Amino acid sequence: MRRNIKGTAADIAVELAGTAVFGAGIHCFIEPSDIAPGGVTGIAVMLDYLFGIPVGAGSFLMNLPLLLLAFRFLGKSFAMRTMRTVAINSLMYDLVISRLLPEYSGDRMLGAVFGGILMGAGLGAIFLRGSTTGGAEILSCLIRLKFPHIQMGRLLMLVDLAVIGASMAVYGEVETGLYGVAAAFCAARVLDGIVYGAEKGTTVMVMSGKSREIAAKILATMDRGATLLQGKGAFSGKEGDILLCAVRRQEIAELKRLVLSEDPMAFIIFMESSAVYGLGFKQT
Repeated sequence: MRRNIKGTAADIAVELAGTAVFGAGIHCFIEPSDIAPGGVTGIAVMLDYLFGIPVGAGSFLMNLPLLLLAFRFLGKSFAMRTMRTVAINSLMYDLVISRLLPEYSGDRMLGAVFGGILMGAGLGAIFLRGSTTGGAEILSCLIRLKFPHIQMGRLLMLVDLAVIGASMAVYGEVETGLYGVAAAFCAARVLDGIVYGAEKGTTVMVMSGKSREIAAKILATMDRGATLLQGKGAFSGKEGDILLCAVRRQEIAELKRLVLSEDPMAFIIFMESSAVYGLGFKQT
């Protein structure tokens, strides 16, 4: 019980901070630059531009039917957590951010870039606590119930592109869409960096006649594990061990030196991994 209370308090604290940063990106940079960054937030920005509806209130109202569908099809726990985050986000924007923070009136590209960075940072903090700001994320989950083979990232991209396309008609210029794409790209890059950055690693495959000796050196000097797989050369027909190892990006140079010092003719493949879990990396 005590742990649940602490966890909920931590969730709310992070959501307050995340929605504040997200809202700052929208209010200070995105909205003054006449940019709709995609999703429900982008629609809310356009409604504010056309009819003067506050962004937070508009976003909350558009999320209500999606939240009702989430209650029915995605589960009570997910829907309740998302509803809390949506409510915090809306109140934070309309009652705090839009009243206290100034608007940037400079170069629109800078507005798109810095607005996207702040949006991605805010969303990243929220996603790390297992919640979302609703909107396109809920819609994507609902669509995947019917079409599970469609990737969520692709669905979100299609929704964002549709909103960005509509913004060109609302604001009456093609540049609005281009700046919207720039803002969405920056937000996505920062979001991925926060959510996956700490978990990223590099998978290394080494083909060598001295794979066992190299594995022993890795274990002894780098404090990393290694796996030996059975392999067979397609051209030579020779059987041997293929070494498989996961390292952090800053350890790539050290591993390369270690391998080549043992076998200068070794064949090495480095593959970026979006996430690595386990001993020595992020624990599940």
